[in-house]
Amino acid sequence: MSTQRFDIRHAPAPRESFRLLYISKSKFGGDWNSTAHTHSCTELFYCLSGEGQFYLAGQLFPVKPDDMVIVNPQVEHTELSLNASPLEYIVLGVASMEFLFSKADTNYAIFNCRENRERMVTLLHMLLAEADRSLDGCETVCQDLLEVLLIWLVRCSTLSLQVEETPRSDSRECVEIRRYLDTNYREDISLDLLAELAHLNKYYLAHTFQREYGISPITYLNRRRIEESKYMLGNTSYSLAQISELMGFSSPSYFSQCFRKAEGMTPNEYRRQTRQGKRPAPTKRHEV
Repeated sequence: MSTQRFDIRHAPAPRESFRLLYISKSKFGGDWNSTAHTHSCTELFYCLSGEGQFYLAGQLFPVKPDDMVIVNPQVEHTELSLNASPLEYIVLGVASMEFLFSKADTNYAIFNCRENRERMVTLLHMLLAEADRSLDGCETVCQDLLEVLLIWLVRCSTLSLQVEETPRSDSRECVEIRRYLDTNYREDISLDLLAELAHLNKYYLAHTFQREYGISPITYLNRRRIEESKYMLGNTSYSLAQISELMGFSSPSYFSQCFRKAEGMTPNEYRRQTRQGKRPAPTKRHEV
């Protein structure tokens, strides 16, 4: 019998050092609006197919299949696709980590991974599938796969990693979104729309908004609408259907469902108690 044994002598980095915030797969279409923006996390783009350009910190760079584009935090960037050969890519958002490049003043890089395409694409699709299924333990599996990917990148390039001791704050983007919700709560608003306005991935936006305010953007929107509806219930004779439409709810039943969840009673019960003097009539809130 022949046996080979390899002892692992070095402890791995702490699991909390950096974390995967989101992963998405996109393909350009005719409705794509390309706008330069920044993130507080590091983004990694892997081009699956198509051709185009990447705008990075004021410069344009060609992008082709198997190119890996790495963008450190707060670097202005966007993707530009050729209509004849639309870009298709997978993007990862990683918090609390930056890449160190050969040039000290560089915060982005583009290099081709054709020799490792099978390995890269397999790993990225495993990440997508795991995140999509969202089964028990998917966060741990995704974190493991991310760490494997990062090790491969460091091995096959001149890159190195730097872990941030203090994660950056997304308060600016979140403040802007909160202000938008406070002002436009009557409109038809979705998470996709908010992500487009903030130039952020929608899953990343939801994560950072939750972290900043302890509530998701859509829940915040509904609570804002509920507060305004309380004024109308207590001070007007509008029907529930009218109030529901004015406040931007998709239907009276959804309005009642959200109201009951927030206030512990139906809108009609709230209106009755207000008119009976059991609770003070709410005052009109000023627009932000």
